Amino acid sequence: MARPQRGKRSRRGGRRWLRWLVTSFVLVLILSGLAVGAAAFWVLTILPRSLPSVTAVESFDPSEGAKVYDDNDELITEFHVERRIFVPLAQIPRALQDAIIATEDARFYSHHGVDPTGIARAIYQNWRRRRIVEGGSTITQQLAKVLFLTPDKSLERKLKEAVLALLLERRYSKNRILELYLNQIYFGQGAFGVEAAARTFFGKSVGELTLAESALLAGLPKAPATYSPFDHPDAAKRRRNTVLTRMVETGALKPDQARPAGQAALALV
Repeated sequence: MARPQRGKRSRRGGRRWLRWLVTSFVLVLILSGLAVGAAAFWVLTILPRSLPSVTAVESFDPSEGAKVYDDNDELITEFHVERRIFVPLAQIPRALQDAIIATEDARFYSHHGVDPTGIARAIYQNWRRRRIVEGGSTITQQLAKVLFLTPDKSLERKLKEAVLALLLERRYSKNRILELYLNQIYFGQGAFGVEAAARTFFGKSVGELTLAESALLAGLPKAPATYSPFDHPDAAKRRRNTVLTRMVETGALKPDQARPAGQAALALV
C-alpha cells in the first residue's frame, strides 16, 4: 500500500521541479529582454546626444595636423601639418578602389555601416590564431573613428564608432564615404590620402598607378611602418601579394591578372 504513495510524491516532486525550471527560464528571458531593451535605448537615444554631427565632414579641415595610430590604437607618429591632396573618386583608379575594399572591407557595398558577418569572422580568426590578426571594423567605422573619435579601446568608444558609422551611411552615399576614406587614411612617410601616397612612393599622380602599385598602397594602412616599401621592401611585397590574393578571392581580379602584378618590381621613387 505504501508504494503508490511514494509514486504520487515522486510525480508531484517532478512537476514542482519542472514548474520551477520553466519559471526560471521565463524569468531569465524577461530579464534578458529588459537588459537588451535598456542597452538598445541607451545606444539609440542617449548615446547619440554625446556624438558630433556627421555633417562636420562637409567642413572638415585637415590642415591642423594629426596624430596617427595603428590598428591596435597605438600612437605611430604626430604631424603638425598633414601632407594631403584631395582627389575626387572619379580620378582614383578602379583597381585601387577594389584593392582597398578587398583588403579593408570586402562587404562594403552590402552592409549599412556595421557588418555583423565581418565581426563574427574577425572573432573566429583571432580566436583560431590566438592573436589579433583581423579587425571587424568596416571602412565607414574606420572613417568615423579617424574623423570624430579618440583612439581609446573602451566599449563606449566602439559603440560610438558603430553609431556614427550608421549615421554616416544614412546621410551619405557609399561612393562619398569611400571618397572621404581614400582621401583621409594614412599610408606612411607623412602621406595622407591616395594622391599624396602615390606621389610619395611612386612620384606620380594617383590616376597613373598600375595594378601592382595600387595593391602595394592598399596594403599600407594596416601598418604603415611595418609594410613601408622604403624600409621593409620584402614585407611590402608580401603584403602586396596578400592584397592581390584578396582581390582574386572577392572577384575583383582574375588569377592571370594578379600573377604578373605579384611579380612586378616595386619601382619606387
